[in-house]
Amino acid sequence: MRWWQNLALGLAGAALAACGASAGQNSAGQNSAAPLGTPPAVWVPFRHLPGVVDLAGPRADGSYLVAAAGRLFILGRDGALSPFARGAGGYQTATGTEPYLTLAGSYPDHGNGCSFGRNTAFALEPGARPGVIVISPQGRARRFAGLPPGTSPSGIAFDSGGRFGHRLLVTAGFRGRTTVFAIGCDAQVSAIAAGAPPMEGGIAVAPATFGRYGGDLIAPDEGHGLVYAVDPAGTVVTVARSGLPAGGDIGVESAGFVPPGAAAAYLADRFSARNRHPGDNAILRLPAAGLARAGIRAGDLLVATEGGARTIDIRCAAACAVRYVAAGPAIAHPEGHIVFTSS
Repeated sequence: MRWWQNLALGLAGAALAACGASAGQNSAGQNSAAPLGTPPAVWVPFRHLPGVVDLAGPRADGSYLVAAAGRLFILGRDGALSPFARGAGGYQTATGTEPYLTLAGSYPDHGNGCSFGRNTAFALEPGARPGVIVISPQGRARRFAGLPPGTSPSGIAFDSGGRFGHRLLVTAGFRGRTTVFAIGCDAQVSAIAAGAPPMEGGIAVAPATFGRYGGDLIAPDEGHGLVYAVDPAGTVVTVARSGLPAGGDIGVESAGFVPPGAAAAYLADRFSARNRHPGDNAILRLPAAGLARAGIRAGDLLVATEGGARTIDIRCAAACAVRYVAAGPAIAHPEGHIVFTSS
């Protein structure tokens, strides 16, 4: 019997910690975001790019990888876009899917003596053979690891903090529940949590400064407007209630932690036909002035909705505070991660 068949049999017994929070409160007892008004900051279009779905980085040279229309691009520090990983052995996937990206670090895995390597990228591969694709710094792509048949990959992040062993973390949905997988640099896949709530989009590992959730995997749930934390033991708790509109293609989707010296934030705004928020095939930008005006600090978590890029700031120390800080164009349809440039 395959390992994922054993996993499926064990879903009913998976440990999911109920946070015990009452409506309008997170597990630390703090209120959700205040009723919506006019936020202090605004996402604005930065670059037009058909099919844009995610950004990852920065790379060692300060550039970013961008996934769009089944291909990859490099967004340079000067704002210019250039094709990446093209030609024989390059990267290409089906259009219309959500092949979210992450960059891995070169931390050694003392258990098996390998490392992912700096500037190595990984992309989800949805479809009939779900898995993860690796793209080398030189632009060569290959299948890296497989996921259980029938699952729908929904998020990817790299554990730079180390509580998950410096592995890739992947969320995948199956029949309305989510499994969190860890994938080592040897391509071995193991389950961290099974039977978890729906999770999708810009999942991210929290810095050590993020209160009781430092080092945990943070993941949004658009259907319920919640933000979860998953620890290395597989326990899932609610970090915050967004206080924003919730539902499919509406609720919280994109997330990213603010680094020291953040100069601007960037977010993919994907065109989605026949949608209440159809998107504009653009990379959105939240300038430094907007970050400052909204009181956004290093270590904070920004989370944006898939409908209109409404954005909250979550700051956790002894407790967590949630503030509504930004919005995008009404038609915006954000996907994937929020990334940041530094000054």
